[in-house]
Amino acid sequence: MKNIAVIGAGTMGNGIAHTFAQSGFNVQLIDINEASLKRGMDTIAKNLDRMVAKEKISEADKAETLGNIKTYTNTEEGVKNVDLVVEAATENIDLKLKIFKQLDDVCNNDTILATNTSSISITQIAAVTSRPEKVIGMHFMNPVPIMKLVEIIRGYNTSDEVTKTIMDLSKTLGKVPTEVNDYPGFVANRILMPMLNESIETLYNGVAGVEEIDTVMKLGMAHPMGPLQLADFIGLDVCLSILNVMYDGFKNPKYAPCPLLVNMVRAGKLGVKSGEGFYDYSESRKAEYVSKQFMK
Repeated sequence: MKNIAVIGAGTMGNGIAHTFAQSGFNVQLIDINEASLKRGMDTIAKNLDRMVAKEKISEADKAETLGNIKTYTNTEEGVKNVDLVVEAATENIDLKLKIFKQLDDVCNNDTILATNTSSISITQIAAVTSRPEKVIGMHFMNPVPIMKLVEIIRGYNTSDEVTKTIMDLSKTLGKVPTEVNDYPGFVANRILMPMLNESIETLYNGVAGVEEIDTVMKLGMAHPMGPLQLADFIGLDVCLSILNVMYDGFKNPKYAPCPLLVNMVRAGKLGVKSGEGFYDYSESRKAEYVSKQFMK
């Protein structure tokens, strides 16, 4: 397995492309938007520059990594003769089903199709293809080049051979693959998202402010980042989407998203990506918390 296609040049997609390319794989990074591809490649170059500055890699390593990546706006051309496709598009079920239908049509019959979904059923995605045994979840963590974990999610029909191949492949990337079963949220988000949602509920109910909640979890529970700040970094729209998938999948009210989260997403307050969430990320108020206005 040497040739990898990555669908989506956003935060997760460019991180996945970076990681494979740095490990010596030929990477074909695909996005329908040329501007997104440019931003993705710029991000990879900046992250490599940081690694050079920290003397983790050489300038030659950086040049080789960038040389291993080619960009495409045409999916059919981009996935030609690849061994593995990793889809890292927006966490939207309709979009993912559309992408996998197309991939099934244009990829070689022996190509493995993986998704970086953090919550959506692998079995449901696989069902729109003619190769459900070759569909699997590869849930990387952000930032991909740094975080060691990869959740490997087997769909109902994913074969043992494909699972072993992807587990072994993840190890060659320097990752720690962990096999889990296909239920909403898998393991990482099934545990993480209710905690973030409860933190938002705590704020919404006026128990404490943003800084106070994050301070309790950082100093009292040894979390490197408070839950509200973490939600900002993940993206409040992403948190809402995952909670909705879990709520729909389990029909359990404990997964229902907090009304404050819903309203913030409607208002376009998505966290770091929009410049404001529970914190203000504008240049003049770098990561300053915005506390009292959130209380119920």
